[in-house]
Amino acid sequence: MAWRPAPGHIGVMELSTDIWVAALIRRATLGGAFATVVRRGDARGGAVLVKTRHGRAAEVRLWAQALGARGDPVWMQPLTEADEVAVDAYLDRAVARDPDLWVIEIEDADGARFLTEDVEGR
Repeated sequence: MAWRPAPGHIGVMELSTDIWVAALIRRATLGGAFATVVRRGDARGGAVLVKTRHGRAAEVRLWAQALGARGDPVWMQPLTEADEVAVDAYLDRAVARDPDLWVIEIEDADGARFLTEDVEGR
């Protein structure tokens, strides 16, 4: 684990990406969803994209880490489409630009994201 104060938070410990990803997958699994690492990035500080699939609605969404207006971590949707082809094309371009990137896929019958941080616009 790296000890770095998060913006606006004094004394907050930031987890390495591999530990954070393992916790996300565990949270999703305990919630009854299927979650997997599609692409493993840098274990210490790679960015994470999360692809979610709503099983009943056949809807696909992509979530990216970002910083909110106050510097707090939030999740945003870089694409407005719920089209799997568009999401996969975005992922291909993102991985080509950033070799440290992680890609996680979560499939849940109810469409839960299992992200603990705030979601932009909600």
